[in-house]
Amino acid sequence: MDVSLVRWPAESALRERLGARGDARLLLLEDGQDPPLALDCLEDWIRIPATEVDVRARVDALLRRHQVHDAHPPHLDDDGVLRFADKWVPLPPLEARLAASLLERLGVVVRREALVEAMWPSGAPGRNALDVHVLRLRRRLEPLGLVVRTVRCRGYLLEASPGDAEGGMAVSS
Repeated sequence: MDVSLVRWPAESALRERLGARGDARLLLLEDGQDPPLALDCLEDWIRIPATEVDVRARVDALLRRHQVHDAHPPHLDDDGVLRFADKWVPLPPLEARLAASLLERLGVVVRREALVEAMWPSGAPGRNALDVHVLRLRRRLEPLGLVVRTVRCRGYLLEASPGDAEGGMAVSS
């Protein structure tokens, strides 16, 4: 598996094609450009000019993420047990619904509204109810090597911890 280097924003069409195919890509941000919202966990960015060491570190992290997701993606069974690599954790019903919604779009941002709808079809019991359950889910998933990332003003994203390709201890964000 290779990681494609894509100049942003000049090669935005290439980025879209690579993302649609599920290929890993490193965006090279041109002078003064803001990074786009990541399409999935197989995308990262770096500002250029960058050192070869920095580029290599980003590429290696993308390769590890790809290996983890392809080898053994996380799976939630009908009993609410989430399995990843050789580890598992039982989830309470609400957290299992939250995890299921995030797993449906593994590595992609899931909007807050979609998560609230999945957990409470008739409406959330309070303004920060989702945040509380995301915090609890993060704590349960950490030993599996999975992290739930907050994408400000958008929603949440579930991915394997980039620091551990074997599903061990996670680094939460």
